[in-house]
Formats: sequence, structure tokens, C-alpha cells
Amino acid sequence: MIPYLCLLLGFGLLWLVVPLAFSDKGRRSFVLALRSLWLHKLRSFLSVLGIIIGTGAVIILMGFGEGSMQDALEDIKRQGATNIMIRSVKASDESSTARQQRIAVYGLTWADYERMQTIPTVVRMVPMRILPLKVHHLERSVKGRVVATTADYAVVNKVQLAAGRFLSDEDDRYMANVAVLGAHVADRLFPFENALGKTVRLDKYFYLVVGVLADRMATSAVGGSSQTAEDFNDDVYIPMQTCRGRFGEKVVSRQSGSWNAEQVELSQVTLTITDMESVRPAGDVVKDLLERYHGTKADWAITIPLDRLEAAEREKERFVGLLFWIGFISLFVGGIGIMNIMLATVTERTREIGIRRALGAKRRDITMQFLIEAVVQTSLGGMVGLLVGMGVVFAGPWVSEHIFDMHRPAVLNVASIFYSVGVALLVGVAFGLYPAWRASRLDPIEALRHE
Repeated sequence: MIPYLCLLLGFGLLWLVVPLAFSDKGRRSFVLALRSLWLHKLRSFLSVLGIIIGTGAVIILMGFGEGSMQDALEDIKRQGATNIMIRSVKASDESSTARQQRIAVYGLTWADYERMQTIPTVVRMVPMRILPLKVHHLERSVKGRVVATTADYAVVNKVQLAAGRFLSDEDDRYMANVAVLGAHVADRLFPFENALGKTVRLDKYFYLVVGVLADRMATSAVGGSSQTAEDFNDDVYIPMQTCRGRFGEKVVSRQSGSWNAEQVELSQVTLTITDMESVRPAGDVVKDLLERYHGTKADWAITIPLDRLEAAEREKERFVGLLFWIGFISLFVGGIGIMNIMLATVTERTREIGIRRALGAKRRDITMQFLIEAVVQTSLGGMVGLLVGMGVVFAGPWVSEHIFDMHRPAVLNVASIFYSVGVALLVGVAFGLYPAWRASRLDPIEALRHE
């Protein structure tokens, strides 16, 4: 709200100054202002440097902030605004239970999956089972994740293929030993050949490679079992029923003398809802079902990307406001510099002011002369800062990658142009008004005596 008020106030003051500037006296004052600035080029440049930096900072910060926030919003949108993700979570008390029972049993079950199918607004369900396994081909091996899922995974997560195909319903129905490799897995296992048609070994079983995924950017909580960002290029996808037949429900891990086992039927289930209005009611139904059948055992978690999307959009508004205030402070400091120079200019030109008053110039003429001079300085500084800021933003791809480490380049925020120019004009009028008023209040006789 405050940025808009500053914008309106800045252009409102400009609307009052411009008609006077285009009158005969205004034009003469404008010429005198340009002549004065040209006679003191270095001092004028240093006085408007703060305005240049402030205006450029507003555009650059808001441009890169916009790009960064859009990157985050696209990350969330890729998860689907109509999706609900339910994950298995190992509760804190599972470790003690595992020591007693030797097997930690937790997380989502196929019974939970069948209960979720009864929700009327669910149009698609994607079960997932994640196993940390090494992938082998001849003497090469890669440590990655095996993701057992169905053909709908590619639809829900908008998977792009570099070669071949994704898993099909027939693969799942006939428990076929087929696999789809992530981009990094394919590059490491088959650095000099095409992976399609080759075989890889998972545990003691061999799988035919039927597809290779395109390089995927890391995203939080999609295709994984945690909220942290994960690299899906290290994943290997196999049919769900093949996983159940080959690996069962238990995962055994041995580490330097220790042995532990976990039993997790499903690592994650992604639900696609009919529309955005039905997402939260469906989420409440899922929560009630899990609470009813899991009791106090906190071994599941629900993620609704729609909530994260709306929260991110609200955060974006606060972020943009913060960036505006950073730029506003820079412009404010620049305005103080202009006021300081203008006060010094009034002292230097006291005799000139006395001569103009003696020749018939009125106080408002003196005020307008110095006010126009201040506005000219801030306007020129604002235009230069605008060009600098837009130049940096349009050079965004290189700057984003090498300086800000962003995947998405900066996006020019059109509102930031009006904000920065409007605030620059406001600063010029506000900080030039007092020196102009002080110059107009000089006594003509005392001014003529000034040396």
C-alpha cells in the first residue's frame, strides 16, 4: 500500500511542477538548472549517484526477487495445485520399537490406499515405494533409489523422456522386469552407449531398460519420501507389482556389525483431485481416515501443494515489499545528498540570487528555479539508474547463474520502474523544496553584499 502512495505522491508533485516548468519562466529556470549542472559536472554526478544506485537497486532487486519467487512458485506448481501427497514417516519412537521387535513397521499400507479410493473427488492415485539400492551394469554401479510406481506417475509429475518410454499398465499387470533410468544413472552406467535395450541389475534381479528420463530439476517432496529437495536424476523406476513380487514389504540394511529391518508397504501416495476447491476437503477426509486407522501413531504426513502455493504467493508480496523498502532507503539517502549539495549551491549563488531579486524576480521564481534544478538532478539520476537496472536485469541469465545461483533468470518487474521513478521524483521535490524555499527567503540587499 505504501509503495502505491509514494508512487501517486511522486507523480502528483510532478504534475504540479511540470506545468510551471513549461511556462516562459519555467523554461528559463530549466535552462539555468541545466547550465548550473553542466558547470559543475563532477559535483552534480556525485550528488545524483545515490539516486542512480537507489533506482537501479529497486529494479535489480525486484527483478531478481521476482525471478527467484517465480522459480519457487513453478517448483510448487510442478507438484500440482490439485494434488495431495501422503508420505510414510518414521516416528521418533520407532527406533526403540525396532530394537525390541527387530523390525520397524510403520507408514502407509495398501489398506489405506484402498480406503482413499472411496473419496469421490479423487480422479487419479499414484502409489510409490522407495528403496535405497545400488544399480549395477557389468563392473559399473551407481548408488541411487529404486522408485516402484505405476504408469500414472508420469502424468501426475509431468515426466519428460529423453529416450524410450515410461512404465505402462501392462508392465505392472504382468510384473515385467523393466526399468526406466534417471538421467544421471544412465550417464554413469552407460557413458558411451545408448541405455535402451540394455540390462541393469537391482539386488539379484536383472531389468530391461525401456526408457531414460530427461534431466529433472530437484524439487521438494515429489517422488521422494521427505520434504527436502532430492535429485530425481538418480532414480530408477520399476513397476509396483514387480517390486512387491521381487522385494516384498521388508527392507533390510546391514552396517558394520549392525542389522535393522523396516516394513513399509507404501512410501508415498499422490492423489489428484477434481478441482482446486475440493483439495482441502479431500485432504481433511484423508486426515480423518489415517487418524482413525493409525491412531496415535504419527507415521504419516500430508503435503498439500495448494497451501504451499498460496503461502508462497503471500510470501512473494512481503518479499517484494521488503525489496521496495531497501530501494526506497537507498533513494532516501541519495535525496539527503542532493539536499546537502543544493544547500551548498544556495550559499555559493547568494549574490546571483540577490541580483535576480533586484532585477524584479519574485520569491516564487527563485523557489521554482532551485526546485526545478533539484527535480532535474533526480530525474536524470532516475533515468540513468533505470537504464542500469534494466541492463542488469536483461543480462539476467548470466548474472542469475554465476552470481545469484538461480535456475530462472531475472524477470523485469514493470511496477518497479514506476515505483523507482515515482519515488525518485518524490525525493527530488521533497529534498529540493527546503533549499529552494531558503534561497527565496534571502534578503536582496544582504545577498548583493555577499562575497
